[in-house]
Amino acid sequence: MAIEAGKQTGAPRRIRLGMVGGGQGAFIGGVHRMAARLDDGYTLVAGALSSDPQRAADSAADLHIAPERSYTDYAAMARAEAAREDGIDVVAIVTPNHLHAPIASAFLEAGIHVICDKPLTSTLADAQALVDTVRRSGCLFALTHNYSGYPMVRQARAMVAAGDLGDIRVVQAEYPQDWLSTKLEDSGQKQAAWRVDPLRAGAGGSLGDIGSHAEHLARYVSGLQLSEVCADVSSFVEGRQLDDNAHVLLRYANGARGMLWCSQVAPGNENNLKLRIYGSKAGLEFHQENPNQLWFTPLGETPRLLTRAGAGAGPAASHASRIPAGHPEGYLEGFAQLYRDVAEQLHARWQGRAADPLACTVPGVEDGLRGMQFINAAVASSRAGGRWTAVE
Repeated sequence: MAIEAGKQTGAPRRIRLGMVGGGQGAFIGGVHRMAARLDDGYTLVAGALSSDPQRAADSAADLHIAPERSYTDYAAMARAEAAREDGIDVVAIVTPNHLHAPIASAFLEAGIHVICDKPLTSTLADAQALVDTVRRSGCLFALTHNYSGYPMVRQARAMVAAGDLGDIRVVQAEYPQDWLSTKLEDSGQKQAAWRVDPLRAGAGGSLGDIGSHAEHLARYVSGLQLSEVCADVSSFVEGRQLDDNAHVLLRYANGARGMLWCSQVAPGNENNLKLRIYGSKAGLEFHQENPNQLWFTPLGETPRLLTRAGAGAGPAASHASRIPAGHPEGYLEGFAQLYRDVAEQLHARWQGRAADPLACTVPGVEDGLRGMQFINAAVASSRAGGRWTAVE
């Protein structure tokens, strides 16, 4: 598929990528770098990988970034890279949530496109301000809800949009994990520590970390917008500052109903994201841990198993696939698909042409704003004793 991807983009050169965060000891930065390399469309040339000068320098050396393009301050990086003739085209932001808004704003104001890890920000006010900044800048902003890059998620979205399910009535989304079943944050584990810190993560713990994925996946596939939520948000591990479990009832603007469960204290679950959507004509079921399969059940008929590169898969799934049927694609390829689609959109801008429509479903800043509205409404509902609360 590398040759086909080249034909798709007509890429005159690799996109020059910068990164903020993701230095030694980080997790998600490495995932983004692998994703950017997978389709050979990007070159990592600059980074503010850590605020600690020695760690920043060591991390840059590990990644073959030239010393003069290793920074300890993201604002200085934005200014310097914008002034270079060979400066970065786009920056990947892979920091804890509270830093997303100021970093993104600095690069957008410098005229540099942004790829940002989710959730969009740590506060709703920051999210609303960032939407304004993106619109004012005219830059591309992509939010890496990576499951939206899976071939069978794209397939499910296309089937819903084509009316294969009829009128959507019920949406069920869940994302349980078990890795925070003990007070792991007290052990010094870096990934646990910031995710349960309200100053860095925001108002949602499991809600922000994985509930945001479940809510976005439901919205991305169904095409529906939330109107109200009724939530029970809990912290089961004693002394934990943010939630580690949430049950949320959903009301959608079209009259559909739903439920969302996210948990990081569910033993036996690793990354057990599931989505079930039921309409007047048929139902769909997707399990993230079996990402190359999608169950489709027309009303009154035997369930049909659709596979990524097999019978029943259409152009949307094909666009997001790289390897032959029977070989699994999943987490890294989902991230890579977003990077590949962003590359297509950027090259289309530079070449003065329309981008491939199949590359234009990457989540953006407005998707991030809606995700923050969901988190805030769920937290507010729970604090009010489970009262139905409007999603702004």
